[in-house]
Amino acid sequence: MSSSASSSDAPKVFPNTRWSVVLAATQPNSPDSKEALEAICRAYWHPLYAYVRRCGHSPHDAQDLTQEFFRRLLEKHWLENANREKGRLRTFLVLALKRFMANKWRRESALKRGGNQSHIPLDTALAESRFASDSKMSPDEIFDRQWALTLLDLTLTNLQAEFVAAGKADEFGKLKSCLMADHGATDYCAVAQQLGVNAGAARVAAHRLRKRFRQLYRQEIAQTLADGSDVDGELRHLAAALSCEEK
Repeated sequence: MSSSASSSDAPKVFPNTRWSVVLAATQPNSPDSKEALEAICRAYWHPLYAYVRRCGHSPHDAQDLTQEFFRRLLEKHWLENANREKGRLRTFLVLALKRFMANKWRRESALKRGGNQSHIPLDTALAESRFASDSKMSPDEIFDRQWALTLLDLTLTNLQAEFVAAGKADEFGKLKSCLMADHGATDYCAVAQQLGVNAGAARVAAHRLRKRFRQLYRQEIAQTLADGSDVDGELRHLAAALSCEEK
């Protein structure tokens, strides 16, 4: 699991739900539409970028295509089809991307660097490092894996924000390693020493952290699904995507 959130910077928590952000982006006359689209792009561009790269495009072209895809989502009102009652945001975005690429907009309609179109900053160095680690997966496999990693990143960001809001940023920094450690591999004595408590208290704190992380992760997934959808089924699908071995 990885996150680009800085422990010294309080991360920005997504307002409301992912679908409310999508709906805000469908209102072109709204002053919030541009910010909403940028929020969607920042949250979900990693899996879409990885999909484009796996289809054979260079890093430069993949970045341009991903930028252009998100621009057209707003300008062509494609987001109006992202009805929460129709299913998964994950499925909507990847199908929309496939249609975009199939219509041969590709390079001729990609954003030109230095032009008049606005660009949303994308961390392509991080994206490329993730892409390289999944080098033998199919486009759909890499998209689902990167989608799961994105939701984990967002969950970690929101969990950190809760600790920062409670004035416990330092505690989060010392406990965060417990989330990433393999089962049974956490050195609770070392964690206790960092926290200034006994090993038993450190174990309880780590247990509560993991429990809250699981709750937030489930909420993060639920926000990308239609009301009444099978959250457990989506959890299993994403778990399988994360454990998918390269062929």
